[in-house]
Order: sequence, then structure tokens, then C-alpha cells
Amino acid sequence: MHHHENIILIGMPGAGKSTVGVILAKALGMQFIDTDILIQERAGRMLQEILDKDGPDVFKRIEEEAILSLQPRHAVIATGGSVVYSEDAMTHLRSAGVVVYLEISYDAMVQRLKNITTRGILLLPGQSLREMYDERISLYETYADITVACSGEDFESVVQRVVEAL
Repeated sequence: MHHHENIILIGMPGAGKSTVGVILAKALGMQFIDTDILIQERAGRMLQEILDKDGPDVFKRIEEEAILSLQPRHAVIATGGSVVYSEDAMTHLRSAGVVVYLEISYDAMVQRLKNITTRGILLLPGQSLREMYDERISLYETYADITVACSGEDFESVVQRVVEAL
């Protein structure tokens, strides 16, 4: 386990990256970094506000810059669901550690995203949640070193599965 400098969590909105990340970091004695919070700190605004006012392209650029600025050491990093749109960001993250894809079904995602309008989810103009889901699946699969299925699992058992997979 200790040969992994950092653990990077990727996956759909609602997959539980932030929640699992906190518990995982605690369990492994690592720091925890949430890139969504990083973006909000850098921009001085909520994710949804950036999306509403500046649009998806600006959001992606801010997200990419925030990630490229990271020099994490012994950290669990929860990324935003849209990070996989940036090849540079993903290359940077992959060079820093092991990428774990928290996989959930479309139905599970929809169920968990009750608060979709305020979540800061990057949907392209006219894009449905289903289209976003279908579009991102292959990107997550491309970048993942390890995939852990999370649908219908509670966070503790997902953490357990991640630790075992590592």
C-alpha cells in the first residue's frame, strides 16, 4: 500500500468521491484534498456560480489550473466529475499516484443527485444527465488504474474495497 504516494478518486457526480476520500484518508493516515473546494477557494466563488456566470469552458480551465498547481504528498484526492475532460490534469494526477474509479450506475447517480441544480455539475449546453453519464464512462475507464463498484454500497464498505484493491 505504501508505495502509492497519492490516491486519486475519479467518478461520476454523486459517486461519493468526497465522502469516501475523507474516510479513506483517515483510515490510511493521509491528507485529504478535495479539488472542488480548491477551485472554489481559487475562484472565490461556488462551483455553480462559475458555471452559471462563466460557462463550462472557463470552469474547465479553472479546474485544470487548480489541479496542475497540486504537488500532493501522501494525500487522498477527490476530484470533480469533470476532471477527466482535461488530458493535462489527468496526466498530472496519474504521475502523482494511483487513480481509483468509483463506479456507479446511472440510476444510482440520479438517485444521489437530488440537489443537482446547486451541485456545480458540468453539463454542456443542452446535454442531459444521461448523455453526460454515457460520455464520461469511457474517460473514467481510460484513466483508471483500479475500478471499484459503488452502486448500492455504503461508504464504509466502499472504503474497505478501495483499501483491498490497493
